[in-house]
Amino acid sequence: MRPMRLDMAGFTVFRDDTTIDFTDADFFALIGPTGSGKSTVLDAICFALYGMVPRWGGARGLANALAPSATEARVRLVFESGGARYVATRVVRRDGRGNVKTANAGLQLMPAGFDVTKLDTGLSPDDLGEVVAGTPAEMEQAVLDAVGLPYEQFTSCVVLPQGQFADFLHAKPATRQQILVNLLGLGVYEDVQKKATARAAQADARLDAVDQLLAGLTGVDDEALADADARVDRMTELAAAVTAAVPELAAARATAREAAAALTALDDELTVLTGVRAPGGVTEVARAVTAARAEAEAAATGVSLAEEREEKLRGELAGAGDESAVRLLLRAYDDRDRLSGEVDTVRAAVSAANDEHATAVAALAVARAAAERADAELEAAFRAHEEAKATDLAVSLRVHLHAGAACPVCEQPVARVPAVPADSAVAAATAAGKAARAATKAAQTAVQQRDAAARDLERLLVQARARQEQLEARLAELDGQLAGAAEPAVLRRELAEHARLRRALEEAATAVRAGRETARQARAGVDAAEERLRAAWRAFDTSRDGLARFGPPATDRDDVAVAWAALTGWATSEADRRRADRAGRAVAVAEAESVADAVQQRIAGLFATADVPVGEDPVHAATVAVERADADRRRLRERREQAGTLREQRAGHEREAQVARALAGHLRANNFERWLLAEALDLLVDGASGILRELSSGQYELVHDKGEFVVVDHHDAGLRRGVRTLSGGETFQASLALALALSEQLAGMSTTAASLESIVLDEGFGTLDAATLDTVAATLENLAARGDRMVGVVTHVPALAERIPVRFEVRKDARSARVERTGR
Repeated sequence: MRPMRLDMAGFTVFRDDTTIDFTDADFFALIGPTGSGKSTVLDAICFALYGMVPRWGGARGLANALAPSATEARVRLVFESGGARYVATRVVRRDGRGNVKTANAGLQLMPAGFDVTKLDTGLSPDDLGEVVAGTPAEMEQAVLDAVGLPYEQFTSCVVLPQGQFADFLHAKPATRQQILVNLLGLGVYEDVQKKATARAAQADARLDAVDQLLAGLTGVDDEALADADARVDRMTELAAAVTAAVPELAAARATAREAAAALTALDDELTVLTGVRAPGGVTEVARAVTAARAEAEAAATGVSLAEEREEKLRGELAGAGDESAVRLLLRAYDDRDRLSGEVDTVRAAVSAANDEHATAVAALAVARAAAERADAELEAAFRAHEEAKATDLAVSLRVHLHAGAACPVCEQPVARVPAVPADSAVAAATAAGKAARAATKAAQTAVQQRDAAARDLERLLVQARARQEQLEARLAELDGQLAGAAEPAVLRRELAEHARLRRALEEAATAVRAGRETARQARAGVDAAEERLRAAWRAFDTSRDGLARFGPPATDRDDVAVAWAALTGWATSEADRRRADRAGRAVAVAEAESVADAVQQRIAGLFATADVPVGEDPVHAATVAVERADADRRRLRERREQAGTLREQRAGHEREAQVARALAGHLRANNFERWLLAEALDLLVDGASGILRELSSGQYELVHDKGEFVVVDHHDAGLRRGVRTLSGGETFQASLALALALSEQLAGMSTTAASLESIVLDEGFGTLDAATLDTVAATLENLAARGDRMVGVVTHVPALAERIPVRFEVRKDARSARVERTGR
């Protein structure tokens, strides 16, 4: 895998759109201060391909992809692998709840000759070629197929992040073996072994299937074929004999059918003739018609008489006068008697009301006089109270006076001071005033009550007088209405006569309705009797029409009973004549059926001899027997040929199974693949050991023992040390030697897709001394000078960076990191 171009936006420290063009950067360095974002460039390459970054701790660290306060991060990587060019894109978004998820992921195979420099920097999802994967789930297998390495091996052999530089060096033998299998494409041999095993199993299955088919192909020897030929001959002879006998059987059956048909026809005629019978009650049908017509006429006469009586009573009722006027006069008499009593009652009430009203008016006058006296007494009490207050005031002044002093009111000398009263007159005047006020209030209340009572009596008197006037006016009106009228007794007799005539009229109307119903029923009886007569004639005509082919005698249409008697007598004589002919026809039928049965039995004997079922059609049954015998013989011949073919197939399947099992045995993992892995590991260790000798100035070389790496220390008498005992700088040298050896040697040995077309180092150059650093730089320069590998270095060591021709300088400000290409 060789990166060509990397686009980032919103990814960790690269908030703004950032593009790094690796197209002609065969040997480059990512430089910049610590924390500027150099390692983030390698993170973006891993993330675009695998959706994970070593420093994030797996997929759970997905939120680390977003720049601070950003809601979306986009990464797009254009890379070459195995001669093809791909575009890997991943988009991460934060939703409204703060959850971070992969919103889009895809891998596209770019068309040949596409100019990478013409890609826009907006990371738009434009069509960049054939879509190999369109979802995160599809990306895993698609990237594995394109790059040839899973995530763990990619970060051990191609992009070596900080902290994982020594993973391949310290890996377990099984893990290291799997990495080599992927790098060298040795899985193809495992696939061949699996397919060979599967092919052997398939061949065995086909062999079992052929054996089962052969086991089912029994009875196909020469004797069975001879029996089949003999049966075909017997069936052919049977068909010839049956073909000759069938016409004779057909002729005998035709004769029997004709005789049976003649007998059946004679029996049908007998059935028809013996079935001619007159319907029951046919003689009473005509008499019923006559009786019904007489009854209908009598009913019509009764209706006429009833209608005449009804009309007569209706005239008498009309001449009896106006019944409603009589009723009105009787009601007027009753109203006058009732109103006369009411007038007397009302007059008495008016007189009593007059008396009560006069009494109330007198009481009102007395109450008003009492009220006036109470008002006068209240006024006097008020004046007495005022005088008492003045007297008390004077007495109060008198207490301070003495004879000869000046009066404080008139300023005149007082000759004599009157005596001071023992009690005050104000209290007595106040009590008298309260009593007068209470009496006044009681008198006013009495006046109001007497006045209300007088007004109520006056209102009742007015109403009684109005009612009296109304009743007297109505009584006068009734007297005028009854002037000259007949007496009530006469009027009642007139009403009784009206009632009698009306009842008689209703009875007459009822009689008319009953007579009409009787007449209707009589007419219905006539219609029914006539319909029965017509039905009798229709039945007769139908029966006679059914005998038309026999030539029945002429019919007398006057009497249906006579007609039926003539027809039944003729039918009886015709039936007797045909019964005399039936015995001869029955004998002919029996003889014909006997001949047909004999021929049928002869044909059945032919089928029984041939052991074949007869069926309904002997010719068809014989033909089918010949065809089946011939088909059985053909199937026997086909089965004989099939058995021969299956024996040949069995031999081929047996040979195929043997070859496939042998191939699978040779390619088992503990044989051929193990040998290849051992050879590859030897070559890898030899190459890494040479590089390590150069890097360590001849102190160390690398060997392996049963899959484990061991360092030989020549400065300590060739002491063998496990790689986990090395110091940090020594571990870096050994890891770099392995990484360079992987890129230098194993890429040429790989048989399939996993080609190590690039290596990017992000580890520990600052821990090296000047001499070792110079050796490392020279080693990297030699590797890059070959031109078939891209070599990248992440470093902040100026001495190393200056020796690398292409440098991508990473700077970071408060908003975003930026990348600028320097060097040539």
